[in-house]
Amino acid sequence: MVFAHDTEMSLLAAVALVNSAQPPETLTTVAELDAFFVTYEYTGRHDRTVAELDQVRALRPRLRALLTAGPEATADLVNEMLAEARAVPRLVRHDASGWHVHAVSEDAPWATRIAVESAMAMIDVLREGESSRLSVCADEDCEGLVLDLSRNRSRRFCSVACTNRNAAAAYRARRRA
Repeated sequence: MVFAHDTEMSLLAAVALVNSAQPPETLTTVAELDAFFVTYEYTGRHDRTVAELDQVRALRPRLRALLTAGPEATADLVNEMLAEARAVPRLVRHDASGWHVHAVSEDAPWATRIAVESAMAMIDVLREGESSRLSVCADEDCEGLVLDLSRNRSRRFCSVACTNRNAAAAYRARRRA
C-alpha cells in the first residue's frame, strides 16, 4: 500500500468523480450517487437529493485542478479548500476503518466532505513526494485522470476501455509493419 487506506480511498474517489465528467458522462442520477457513496466508503450525511448530486458534480473542475496542479499550486489549493471548510483535523474510528483523520463534521454537506477529504489526501501525496502517481490518461483522445497505485508505477490509462483501445491500436500497427 502506497498510502493509508483513507488516503487511497479519497484519491480513488476524487479521480473517479473527476472522470465521471468524461464521455460518456456518468454520475448523472441520485442512484449513481448512492452507489458512489458506498463504493468509496463515505460515512456521514448523505441527503440523496438532486441538489446534493448537483453539488457533488460541481466539484469536478476544482478537484481536477487539485489533482493535476504542480506541487506549489496544489499546496495553495489544499490550503484554500481547508480554510473555506474551516477544517479542523481529528482522529476518528468507525466501522472497520481503524483510526483515520476527518477534518469536518459528519453532518457537513457531502460535497464539502469530499472536497476536504480530497485536500487532506493531497497533503499525503505532497508530503510523500508522490505527485507522479497522478497523471492524465495516455490515450490521445482522453482527458481522464489516472491514479497509479501500482508498485512499478506502470499504469498509463484511466480505464480498461482506454487500455484496450490502445492495445488494439498497437497490435494493428505491429501487424502493418
